[in-house]
Amino acid sequence: MKNHVRKALALLLAATMAVSMTACGGGKKDDGAAKPKEDAVATTEESTQESAGGYKDTIVWGQGADVTSMDPHQGKETPSVQVTNNIFDTLTIVNPETNEVEPQIAESWEQTDDKTYVFKIRKGIKFHDGSDLTAEDVKFSLERAINSAAVSYVVDFIDTVEVNDDYTVTVTTDAPYAPTLRNLAVPFAAIVPKAVVEADEEGFKTNPVGSGPYKFVEWKQGDSVKLEAFDDYYAGAPATKYLQMKVIPEAAQRTIALETGEIDLAYDIIANDKDKVADNADLQLLEAPSLSCYYVTMNMNQKPFDDIRVREAINLAIDRQLLVDTIINGAGQVADAIIAPDVFGYSSPGAYEYDPEKAKELLAEAGYADGFDTSICVNDNQERTEACQAIQAMLAEVGINCEVEVMEFGSFIDKTSAGDFDMGFMGWVTSTIDADYTYYSLEHSSQQGAAGNRSFLADPDVDKLVEEGRSNTDSAAREKIYADLAVKLKEINNNAPLYYSSILVGASNKVENFVVDPIGYHKLDQVKVAE
Repeated sequence: MKNHVRKALALLLAATMAVSMTACGGGKKDDGAAKPKEDAVATTEESTQESAGGYKDTIVWGQGADVTSMDPHQGKETPSVQVTNNIFDTLTIVNPETNEVEPQIAESWEQTDDKTYVFKIRKGIKFHDGSDLTAEDVKFSLERAINSAAVSYVVDFIDTVEVNDDYTVTVTTDAPYAPTLRNLAVPFAAIVPKAVVEADEEGFKTNPVGSGPYKFVEWKQGDSVKLEAFDDYYAGAPATKYLQMKVIPEAAQRTIALETGEIDLAYDIIANDKDKVADNADLQLLEAPSLSCYYVTMNMNQKPFDDIRVREAINLAIDRQLLVDTIINGAGQVADAIIAPDVFGYSSPGAYEYDPEKAKELLAEAGYADGFDTSICVNDNQERTEACQAIQAMLAEVGINCEVEVMEFGSFIDKTSAGDFDMGFMGWVTSTIDADYTYYSLEHSSQQGAAGNRSFLADPDVDKLVEEGRSNTDSAAREKIYADLAVKLKEINNNAPLYYSSILVGASNKVENFVVDPIGYHKLDQVKVAE
């Protein structure tokens, strides 16, 4: 029976790609690092600009959505960070190739006890307005991030930040916290200039001033962002003078723009375009295992998702393997937890079963023998939209009539943060590669809404496990806690984990020194593009 239904769903999936939706709101495969290739011929429209040493003076990349805010303590979504990560720096940084924590703004640190860290700040770091970065800016920035509803979950393990002198800061945590140094490397913990922000905090959202390798020039909202190299950057001037980000929502159009030379880099290549890029002699496909999980969240404040039987039925009705095979063309794996296998603390609670007949039984038991009407909202990303169309078809098989609502990314974030939805298609990257980052944000009751918990789960047993996991510094004990938590969350079924997918970036084979960040926060200060 399952095989029969699976075949039927596969046929139905093909048909759903043409279904109308309700609009709301607004080279070859490489090892992840771009290298020079002699046979490259593709150019970009900016290549006519003069540059030295045979390299272009502008790198152009395309991404699927615009920045939501240039303020790093507000704009935490990946499309925002892909821009602002070039403008701001953090105390520490994680090397994307080695996964080791390294110094950035902090040149060194000492852990004096299990809750105290003393950071020595590099002398001579300049903000883009020419002012010096000091310990006061560090204290201001961390305290500001703690008070931000959007990003507090990254740093709210901090109890106090004290200025010892102009270039020394002591950070005390409210309990022992193992991922401290990794959390301080997350771009949402960026160091901002106290004087500039205090003078015009609202203006900072659109006119940022950082200390990173590139300074802000222009933001044409919905269209593009331009950045210029900061020649006084502490680590030396960037390799390329200018950066330009172009918003290209349609993944297929990003691939075309890469093929025609309109852009040098295309972020988030869809799986169906992998071969097209890899087989093009003028291009290169760069790939890295992802730390992201794509999932459907169910708003437990909305009926009928307050019923555990309905949430379980939704999970049983989704054929995850079919999504992996068709939507991401095999470029990933079925998800069995909300965090990916490469994340510390990952534990499989057991594979989610695909059983539409049992789903129907649970719906009948919950009083929905005839199904119900609902909706799933998704941002205007081609791959995610197609996944929702497939899920729409799967839910129809168990009697649930699900409308797909596609909206502009910023509107999607606002709607889901406010809890004004039934179900939402989400993507979440565990930026610290530590389970606490995801479990605290997505599952703890204190983080409902914008912080990440968009299922609005409030379960005391879950809260207890999350708190135990983040306050324990013994690795083995933490792994056991997170294994128990994964099992508990599968019982609650507030989310439906779908799949883990690879990070895919397409590049002209004139691009050199690009390293794929497994989190998706690609840095461009060492990247060059040959003429």
